[in-house]
Amino acid sequence: MRETNELILADLIAARAEQKPDLDVLTFEGGGQREDELRTYADLMENGHRVAAGLIARGMERGDRFALLMRNHPEFVDCMVGASVSACVFVPIDPRTRGNKLAYTLSNSECRGIICADYCLAQLAEVREQLPALEWIWVLESREGDYLETDSLKEAENFAAILDRPFKAVDVRLHGAADPLEILYTSGTTGDPKGVVRSNEQYGMATMFGYLVGFTEQDRPYTGLSLTHGNAQMMTLGPTLGQGLRAVFSRRFTKSRLWDITRKYGNTVFNLLGGMSTAVYSEPERPDDADNPVNFVISSGMPQVIWEKFEQRFNVQVMEIYGAIEGGMSIKPLGVGPIGSFGKPPPGLEIQILDEKDQPCPAGQQGELVSRLESGEAPQVEYFGNDKASSDKTHGGWLRSGDICHKDEEGWLFFDYRKGGGIRHNGDFINPGFVEGVIAECAQVSDVFVYGVPAASGSPGEKDVVAAIVVAEPDNFDSAAVFTACRVGLESNFVPSYLQVVEAIPKTASEKPQERFLLEVFATDAKGVYSQ
Repeated sequence: MRETNELILADLIAARAEQKPDLDVLTFEGGGQREDELRTYADLMENGHRVAAGLIARGMERGDRFALLMRNHPEFVDCMVGASVSACVFVPIDPRTRGNKLAYTLSNSECRGIICADYCLAQLAEVREQLPALEWIWVLESREGDYLETDSLKEAENFAAILDRPFKAVDVRLHGAADPLEILYTSGTTGDPKGVVRSNEQYGMATMFGYLVGFTEQDRPYTGLSLTHGNAQMMTLGPTLGQGLRAVFSRRFTKSRLWDITRKYGNTVFNLLGGMSTAVYSEPERPDDADNPVNFVISSGMPQVIWEKFEQRFNVQVMEIYGAIEGGMSIKPLGVGPIGSFGKPPPGLEIQILDEKDQPCPAGQQGELVSRLESGEAPQVEYFGNDKASSDKTHGGWLRSGDICHKDEEGWLFFDYRKGGGIRHNGDFINPGFVEGVIAECAQVSDVFVYGVPAASGSPGEKDVVAAIVVAEPDNFDSAAVFTACRVGLESNFVPSYLQVVEAIPKTASEKPQERFLLEVFATDAKGVYSQ
């Protein structure tokens, strides 16, 4: 008989359903447009078994894949549990994905089925003919936004029929914690997205993240980040399920409602990624900014230039975290270490900065950040169906991050730029965070992202600096005022060559700006592009 193991999601939920069946562990807030949706541990256990039964009835075998294409719904977590019970593998896909990228992700992961929200059904319909291996479609009927009726695709069925079945426990089909649970795709910024195969055990370890950063029973986490991204799964959902916290989720990130949500639900901690921090800071100041229940913010990429101002304005502390779904982690504890650092590795993990010859870099010298267990055990990464990428990621016995970083004399780590993605302007490497921080202070600007375009000078490797910005009143935009603020607050080399006014900055599920879409529409003489 199989021994239970709380590193297995199905076993964890079953154990908590016995201990705290009625705890409202997950709240999906309605945002004033619908009633809040709750999940207790008992709900998650019963719905997970209903999903598992439905998958098995569909002929899904151990290890078979199915996709989840939806925003943050409680059914997303039901399906995660169902995958663990049935030993199937779920593939979360950013609900904004469409066209060739959607077709690629579904084909590359060899999904036999998909559970798709009705507002994503049109995206699926566009590529349906490219997916001959897709056997079944279950539609989550939300009636939110621009949705299609379920019968718009002939093989589609209403997912509610799965959850409406009488509860009957299914025997957990997993052999052990090493069995795969999900395939989580990278953003694909440097090529086709790669599917990272994550085991039940790896997800189970993420449930312990809260203990690592100091979550207590009194904490109530919040996130608007998509559950299709590792951050929301590993840093909010995982520890909530493991520790029995009461987390709150929004359908998607909303900077304008962020503080109101935390006040309404008493949230004590939330997550921010990269440009989200600048976007939140760019919101008009309010007299109650500091009047909120949040104790600390878990950030990945808080710009150094606004770090202390952010803490003071909103009366919070920032805990900076570095991590990737393939592995590797570093943490800057609250109030410890220099502003701008992403910390040091946790106990048991070794991090080095290596030069191009794989030799350790001295303090202050840039190199690639790599990591491995202190025991010296070789790291393991599996990219689905891509053995070469898997071996490249771990060659030499190190997990290769692709991030160029440096450390100071005391070993505190600092991010410089993504390998192959730095902005070199007039011989200097430009830190986009500094530029974004100054522009975010401009009253006209509500969001900003800084990137590079090939230099007009034609100098090899050189780029001109572009600040893509969202402004409240495009017809009354004063570009000269923004350029003046940059000249006052920045070194001359950091001042953008161009301002690119856009309706919205395109972003991934992790709120990471998608530079390629901005590049596609950028031209020095394009409408909305301003130069000094």
